[in-house]
Amino acid sequence: MRIIEANGVDLAVDDRGEGYPVLMIHGFPELAYSWRSQVPALSDAGFRAIAYDLRGTGQSAGPEDIEAYRLVEQVADAVGILDRLGLDQAVVMGHDWGSIIAYSAALMHPDRFTHVISLNVPYLGIPSGFPASQVIADSFADRLGYVLELQKPGVVDAAFAEDPSAWLSAVYRRIAASDEFPAEGDLAVFAERLGESGLTGQLNLYRNIDRNLMDMADHMGKPLTQPALLVTVDSDPILPPAMADGMVPLAPDLEIAHIEGSGHWTQQEQPDRVNDILVEWLDRRVPPN
Repeated sequence: MRIIEANGVDLAVDDRGEGYPVLMIHGFPELAYSWRSQVPALSDAGFRAIAYDLRGTGQSAGPEDIEAYRLVEQVADAVGILDRLGLDQAVVMGHDWGSIIAYSAALMHPDRFTHVISLNVPYLGIPSGFPASQVIADSFADRLGYVLELQKPGVVDAAFAEDPSAWLSAVYRRIAASDEFPAEGDLAVFAERLGESGLTGQLNLYRNIDRNLMDMADHMGKPLTQPALLVTVDSDPILPPAMADGMVPLAPDLEIAHIEGSGHWTQQEQPDRVNDILVEWLDRRVPPN
């Protein structure tokens, strides 16, 4: 990992290989370390693999202002990384919140992000990723009530800080396919790095849901014009494969690949299968550099 300045923020970046760039954006509560199996696999396959800690996360710096974590700023970070590395274009790939950022980046900057890959998260025409907080409270509290809890200032931040390892272990294992995920060594890395940065930067993603809806209003319902790949899994309790049906009319050039035996943390739970899918699709769809 090295530190680069992008969009006015110092971001920790793992940048390896040569060839067409693939920018990887992690989710909540994660790190660039979540792509630890994909970075070497893609670089070995002839691509330039780039993963980074989101602003305010892990080894990346971040402002204190909650609004500094809006989607438009997250997208500006992704564009800023390309600019700082001297790259005109890239594939953008995300998981969890990283997928929301990736879709938004593709909609806002189709000239910079030529292909879109998402693990688990379909694009359903809402680039902000979530309905308004009041809509969640009124109509989706049974499935998305956790969002409202995460929005409360300081509450989850403090619970996490008390015991990062225990907090993360509970979150990861609750929506993984196996109780053995994650391995103790990997959990230790997440707990140490997120423990040092705190979780507030990532929690601020949820605290900007309503702002994101306003910021992204002009892009609501827009289709993805880029070639897109969605990887679905069988055991994600949050994002079942059937949700992909809603993406089909919004992504004219969409391919869907499915993985069995994975929960929510797909690239970490089934790294070899994910790598095979990524390399095969990229080899077919991405122009040689």
